[in-house]
Amino acid sequence: MRLLHCIASVDPAQGGPIEGLKQLASVYRLRGHTLEVVSLDDPQAPWVAQAPFVVHALGPGKLGQYGYTPRLSQWLRQHAVRFDVAIINGIWQFHAHGTARVLREVGLPYFVFTHGMLDPWFKRHYPLKHLKKWLFWPWADYRVLRDAAAVLFTCEEERLRARESFWLYNAREFVVDYGTRGVRGEAQQQRAAFLARHPELKDQRVLLFLGRMHEKKGADLLLHAWARVLRERPDALTNTRLVMAGPADNPCGHALKQLADRLDLADRITWTGMLQGELKWGAFRVADAFVLPSHQENFGIAVAEALSCGVPVLVSDQVNIWREIHNRGAGWVQPDTVDGTLALLRQWLETSPSDMVSMRTRARACFERHFHIERTEASIMDAVARFTALRDLPVTQPAPLDAALDRVAAGG
Repeated sequence: MRLLHCIASVDPAQGGPIEGLKQLASVYRLRGHTLEVVSLDDPQAPWVAQAPFVVHALGPGKLGQYGYTPRLSQWLRQHAVRFDVAIINGIWQFHAHGTARVLREVGLPYFVFTHGMLDPWFKRHYPLKHLKKWLFWPWADYRVLRDAAAVLFTCEEERLRARESFWLYNAREFVVDYGTRGVRGEAQQQRAAFLARHPELKDQRVLLFLGRMHEKKGADLLLHAWARVLRERPDALTNTRLVMAGPADNPCGHALKQLADRLDLADRITWTGMLQGELKWGAFRVADAFVLPSHQENFGIAVAEALSCGVPVLVSDQVNIWREIHNRGAGWVQPDTVDGTLALLRQWLETSPSDMVSMRTRARACFERHFHIERTEASIMDAVARFTALRDLPVTQPAPLDAALDRVAAGG
């Protein structure tokens, strides 16, 4: 099958969606599919050349992060005929609206991964942004979802939450078995590479946070809870260190480092910056546990990657795959509060070495059962076969305003 993926950027610093696409690309190749990606990146950006697939980088657009550019429509009208199906990754930017509009015209079926961007957490925590989205929701992203062959969700939790953000919601829904390739390579070599970069972590028990430094990740909760547990158990934690891995050269990262200084944590935290390749896997290999007390996490590629390494995970109940983790005994789950995060740390510290060995086995089994990338490809192909053959399937919730909206949008 000839697949076109549309995404705002292939910059790895953008987090989970592009990482998932990169790993999915390798499975596409194994299954005999061809993949091309269209993005709004600068063609000279280093990550464009480094991408493991063909990228048609059309250059950044206008209107701030929205990224409007007529180049996208021009490219799609010229090249859409070369593909069997398109998949839009993410909404709220022009790459989604512009792609959907052209593909409706030319008759190429498309699917949409919202990647958690309809989670009601954003409505509660950014009410002004939510109001701004409402101004163009009926004319743009609502129609993107409505006219898609199907909207693809990475887990059942994401599908249910997506219905809560806007009352005007209209989509054919399909939950895919989303995942990641998981760890590969030689464990000792990866451990050695990471420890050579951070020799202060040798002979330390490591608690790993790996991800973007963003408000929704709950890293501030982790720092407060880490400070409290260090005060509770100073002797028991003398050889234990928190590793904060991820790009921190941004306002949120600066604020977190200032918070760590105020909490007197400077000598109990290692800040690594962004980790990729062998260094990233080395961090997982060194970790005793992985922690993500996120306020909102659509899937959590890093959580699945930790599980693939047999690393137990400490997550909040706002990480959408928490049920699979809890049911498989692959980690601990608590609310996304300071007290909840503190409870996670206590549970981890109170687990005996023998129980940790068993939990490591369960973590790997959880990954194999739920989150392996090969399941993702098969699931996407299932959706393509099902929904492109049955384009007249009813949407989830009939919307009586559709006809009126279409007339207004058409100027009638």
